[in-house]
Amino acid sequence: MRYIYLLIILCCFSCNNERLLYLPEIENAEITEVLDVSPAYIFYDETAPDSTLLNRKNLISTTNWLVNVDKRLTLKQAIPKIILMQEKKRNAKMHKNENAKNYFTCNDTSIGSLGFIEFTDVVFKENIKIDTVYHKYNIPTEENLKRVAGFHACSTIPLIFKDSNHFEIGEQESKIYELKNKLDKLTEINFIGIHLQLYFDENLSFQDYITIRRKINSLNSDLISVDFNEFIY
Repeated sequence: MRYIYLLIILCCFSCNNERLLYLPEIENAEITEVLDVSPAYIFYDETAPDSTLLNRKNLISTTNWLVNVDKRLTLKQAIPKIILMQEKKRNAKMHKNENAKNYFTCNDTSIGSLGFIEFTDVVFKENIKIDTVYHKYNIPTEENLKRVAGFHACSTIPLIFKDSNHFEIGEQESKIYELKNKLDKLTEINFIGIHLQLYFDENLSFQDYITIRRKINSLNSDLISVDFNEFIY
């Protein structure tokens, strides 16, 4: 089934009832077509205890999954449902396709169609205590970066997001548009590279999360890697 056939379904109905799902918006998606898919939906529903409604009845374990999350939901609301689906696919014992991937569906405003962000290997970790993230050895000072480079190793650096416009690195807040320049300066000191650990405030909207993920995916540097674990605090 081609992804384009889902466009009307996303906007119009689920469970035989009319229901709107507002997709998160991105620009210039790296992935604009996914074939052999089955969809799941996480709706915003004010009548539900956690304001979410999950419809996964059309998921087929051997296909690529398109997970459609309403952009108004917070990570605190959406992530548990996403983890539930991930575990179902990872724990499948029969009819398993190791090549099948998972994608978040987005509205790519630059082309007026769908775009996708892959999250197949992402492992979400919830209820993290953010005040224990930094310690004296992982704050990206010049001294620490040079020390780790001396062991021919990458520096592991926590990157904290409280909203889609700012980030914290080394307990210093910066604007999101400064992200690439900040990271490039760190790789000039540790020429082996840096490994990013991403921390997201649970109150971020799913739209904020997708905006940040798109920014991270666009870094395109051999000296910057990103941990598969993503931490929600």
